[in-house]
Amino acid sequence: MARWDDADFTEFVRRHSRLVFRVAYAVLRNSHDAEDVVQEVFLKLYRSNAWGGVRDEKAYLARSAWRAAVDHLPKGERVELADESELPSAHPSPEQAALDADFQQKVHRLIDRLPEELRQPLALSTIQELTSGEVAEVLGIPEGTVRTRVLRARQLLREKLASLEGRDYAAKRI
Repeated sequence: MARWDDADFTEFVRRHSRLVFRVAYAVLRNSHDAEDVVQEVFLKLYRSNAWGGVRDEKAYLARSAWRAAVDHLPKGERVELADESELPSAHPSPEQAALDADFQQKVHRLIDRLPEELRQPLALSTIQELTSGEVAEVLGIPEGTVRTRVLRARQLLREKLASLEGRDYAAKRI
């Protein structure tokens, strides 16, 4: 394999660092730990010089980030959600922003309480915007299983939100 120069690698990192961060954050729910995973993933790739011959860069990096993030998870511990005040809001009204932040916090709590086999495909496909095929490759499961798990995760979230907020409100938001 031809050796790539530092400028090529810098461009590679620039193109993909956001994806690696988002995948790591989806697993860890902590920006500092996700940043550590980003550095770890790109450092390993640089040292091995394997990044130049990758066929599907996005899927390869998502899989690498997911594996590294899972390795960073504390054994048996759940990672706490970000503070409500850190959640972004596109609404100008402070009242509406408070309502949206409260809703988002509830949704994140519900997502965090999903079984891992449902939470990870949901986070990768919905939040990280990976295709079912890419999620299947990242998680090492069949694509049909990914679709089933995402569908089941959404159904569970709808049911839980309906019981918390009322059926009409939950149906509109998810």
